[in-house]
Amino acid sequence: MTFTDLNIDQDMVDALAAKGIIEPFPIQSQTIPLALSGQDIIGQAKTGTGKTFGFGLPLIQALGTDPAPGVQALVVVPTRELCVQVAEDLDLAASNRPTQIVAIYGGKAYEGQVEQLRAGAQIVVGTPGRLLDLAGQRLLSLKDVKVMVLDEADKMLDLGFLPDVEKLFAQTSPTRHTMLFSATMPGPVVALARRFMNKPIHIRATDPDEGLTQANIKHVIYRAHSLDKDEVIARILQAEGRGKTIIFTRTKRAAAKLVEELNDRGFNAAAVHGDLNQEQRERAMAAFKAGKKDILIATDVAARGIDVNDVTHVINHTVPDDPDTYLHRAGRTGRAGKTGIAVTFVDWDDLHKWGLIHRGLQFGPAEPVETYSSSPHLFTDLDIPAGTKGRLRASTLVREPRARTAGSAGDRSGSGSGSGDGGSRPPRQRNRGGGGSGTASAPHTEGNPAHQEAGGGTHDGTAPTRRRRTRRRTGGAGGSASAPPAA
Repeated sequence: MTFTDLNIDQDMVDALAAKGIIEPFPIQSQTIPLALSGQDIIGQAKTGTGKTFGFGLPLIQALGTDPAPGVQALVVVPTRELCVQVAEDLDLAASNRPTQIVAIYGGKAYEGQVEQLRAGAQIVVGTPGRLLDLAGQRLLSLKDVKVMVLDEADKMLDLGFLPDVEKLFAQTSPTRHTMLFSATMPGPVVALARRFMNKPIHIRATDPDEGLTQANIKHVIYRAHSLDKDEVIARILQAEGRGKTIIFTRTKRAAAKLVEELNDRGFNAAAVHGDLNQEQRERAMAAFKAGKKDILIATDVAARGIDVNDVTHVINHTVPDDPDTYLHRAGRTGRAGKTGIAVTFVDWDDLHKWGLIHRGLQFGPAEPVETYSSSPHLFTDLDIPAGTKGRLRASTLVREPRARTAGSAGDRSGSGSGSGDGGSRPPRQRNRGGGGSGTASAPHTEGNPAHQEAGGGTHDGTAPTRRRRTRRRTGGAGGSASAPPAA
């Protein structure tokens, strides 16, 4: 079956074909005919099954090949990233007609968005908060909306947006055509559909060869130690055939820390989390999609809207809280008929969470295998070349060693001069501390922190003796490299 068989206008068929999109996914082939007839629809399908075109193509077609200026269609999404992604998909589908699409979301200046609205954009894709804000300022009118779509409705519920969504529904005409899409159908979402939809048809779309967990994804579950995770991840990132990779973290802080660590180890990573401003998040997403960065570290909320078909690996830095979240994360790989690998780390304290997922999805080991970066099965499970270490290059964050000077902090600590071999220094330090001759590195130089700290300052030869007695009183071995107090 092709999109032409589904009665999609030829200009949109051509636009999709130019990007290699020829055959519709199951959710699209089931949704599009009903949507073209104006039937209200509840589409239930997991992330990554192509539901954007399932509602997007009928929506664009309903407005006609040359729509009048003004907002006539509204797509409400839960996150900024998903807003950008949906708007890009609709732009692609409508690229051969004058229909204008505008993305409306927070974290970005009003001016550009308002300017596009005033220029006559017909389709608005937006997040609830910014949509209500502009509507409240009378910069956005929804009274002429003919088609309204609510995407990722279950995530709207999780984020507490359903009251805002109800307010948006109330500003549109009751005769509108409504479509609601959700991976799951919790009670509040069902109640919302009953209140604002007209005899909707419920479509549940899954691929025939897939169950809850996709058959083309290899699921690997490890019980891992938090202090060893970075090393394990760095070795996984060197696996044979590893392409674009998404790593999910539980917190924003963990995401920021991990991206810094991996970049320091020589990997090409970017992060998307709530502590970044919108411009930084969009730049990271664009770099990942374009292949300039091949590793994306994200929190769950920020990852909504990541729609990249060539992700080969998903890594759960921490185990998800529930089966739905696990499916959402794992579903970022193995798309469009390709294979993928999902690796999950379970901390000792989180074994109960894995137990919930194991029972809910009925797959994987009940007791994850204990795994370290040196475990032989890690290499065989994930096709990691033998002998792989967790660093591609030397650290870029280590300070350059300073030139050695008399009495310098570098001499006192015994650190190397750049070669990594400090074996010759401790004897000089012991001689300097114990002999008092001053020949090793001029210990009586004015400004020498060790000399001042020891109470010296005179040059009568008595200071070395006092320093030696001080070290013995504090428990240091006479003349040892660690005995002088730090400056």
